[in-house]
Amino acid sequence: MSFREYLPYYRRNLKVALPVMLTHAGASLVGLVDTMMVGHYSTTALAAVSLSNAIFFTVMVFAMGALMGLTPLVSQQVGHKASPEADGNEDNRIAHLFRASVILTLILTVLTVVPLAAMIPFLGSLGQDPEVVEDARLYYLLIVLSLIPFLFFCTEKQFLEGLGNTTVAMIISIVMNLLNVALNYVLIYGHIGLPAMGATGAGIATLVSRSLLPIFFFAFICGRKKWRWYLRDYSGLPLRPALKELWKVGAPIGMQTWIETFVFTLTTVIVGWLGKESIAAHQIATQIADLTFMLAVGVGSATTIRVAYQLGKGDLYAVRMASNASIHLVLLMNTIGALLMICLRRQIPLLFTEDEAVIDIAAMLILCAGFFQYADGMQCVGAAMLRGLTDVRRPMVYAFIAYIVISLPVGLVCTFTLGMGAVGMWIGFIVALSVAAILFHTRFRRLLASSLLPPNA
Repeated sequence: MSFREYLPYYRRNLKVALPVMLTHAGASLVGLVDTMMVGHYSTTALAAVSLSNAIFFTVMVFAMGALMGLTPLVSQQVGHKASPEADGNEDNRIAHLFRASVILTLILTVLTVVPLAAMIPFLGSLGQDPEVVEDARLYYLLIVLSLIPFLFFCTEKQFLEGLGNTTVAMIISIVMNLLNVALNYVLIYGHIGLPAMGATGAGIATLVSRSLLPIFFFAFICGRKKWRWYLRDYSGLPLRPALKELWKVGAPIGMQTWIETFVFTLTTVIVGWLGKESIAAHQIATQIADLTFMLAVGVGSATTIRVAYQLGKGDLYAVRMASNASIHLVLLMNTIGALLMICLRRQIPLLFTEDEAVIDIAAMLILCAGFFQYADGMQCVGAAMLRGLTDVRRPMVYAFIAYIVISLPVGLVCTFTLGMGAVGMWIGFIVALSVAAILFHTRFRRLLASSLLPPNA
C-alpha cells in the first residue's frame, strides 16, 4: 500500500487519537510533576508515593478496564447506524448501554474501594522501609477516596469516545491537571500560609482534582442536545442483558490490564526490597516510560474506536487499513521516545532528585525503558485492535502467559540469581512486552484473514 492510500486513515485516526493522546499525556505529565515535586521534598516521600500508587493502580486498573468495554459496543452501534442494515434503533441501544454502564460503575466502585481501603493496615507487611510506610498511609487513603469520582469520569469518557468524541475529555483533563499541579505546589511545600505536607499534600491535590472531573463532564453532556438525549433510556429493555454484555466484553479487558499492572506492582514491591534508592529510581523510570506509553494508549483508543466503527459498517478492508495506520503512527512516536530516553538517560533523573545513588540506578532503568519502546507500543495497539473486534478473552490469556508465566521468572532470575538488581526486573518487562506484542498481532491478522470474528462482533 502507498502512503497516499494510507493518508486518509492517518488523518481519521489522528483526529480521534490526538485529543486522547493529549488527555493521557497530560495526566502522565501531572504524574511526572508530582514525582518531581515529591522527589525534591524527600527521597522517603518519593518512595511512599511510589509504593502507594503501585498498590492503588493494581486494583484500579481492573475497574477502568472493565468500563472500557462500553466504547467498542457503542462504536459498533454508531457504525451500524451508517450501514445499509441499520434498523433505526441504534440510538436507543446506545442510551440503554450508557444507563447499564452507570449501574456497572456503581458495582465496580464498591468492589474496588472496599478492598483497597482494607489494605491500609497491611502496608507495613510488604517488606518496605518503616519510614516509607509511615509516610504512605495518609497519601494512600486519599487516592483511594479519589477513585470514587474517577470511575464515574471514566464511564462518561468511554461513552463519548464510543460516540467518536475525544475532545471533551481532553479539555476537562487539561484544566483539572493544571489545578492538580497548582494544588501540589501549595500543599507539598507549604505556601499561602499552609504547612508543608509532602506526600499527603499530593494526595489532597489528587482527591480535589479527581472529584471535579465527573461533575464537569456531566455538565458537558447535559449542555449538548444530541448527547443529553442519551441520558434517557427509551428502549424499554431490561438492564440485566445489557449489564451482562458490558461485563462480557469489559471483564476480560479489566483482567488483562490487571495482569499487566499486577506485574508492575509486584516489581515495585520487589525493587523496594533492594532499598529506598532503588524504589525511588524505579518510580522515576516508570514515570518516564509512562509518558510515551500514554501516547501509545491514545493511538490505541483511536484504533479501538475506528476498528469498531468500521466493523459495525461491515467494512473489513477499512478495519485492516485503520489498524495498519495505527501501527505506523505508534512506531514513529516510539522511535522518537526511545532515542530521547537512551540519549538523555543521565540527564532525566536530575529533574527528580539530587541523590547520586538514585540517579545512577534510574539512568540504567531509563535505558531499559528506551529498549522496550517498540514492544510496548506494538502490544498496546495490538490489544486495542482486538478490542475493536470485541475479541477480549484470548488476549487476556496471552497477557497471563507473557506477564505472569514468562516475565516474572525472567525478572527474578536476572535480579537475584544473576545479581543485576532493579535492572533485572526491567529485563523481564522487555521480554513480556515483546511476547505480548507478537501474540496480539498474530491473533488479529488471523481473525481478519479467516473472517473468524468473535461472537460479539
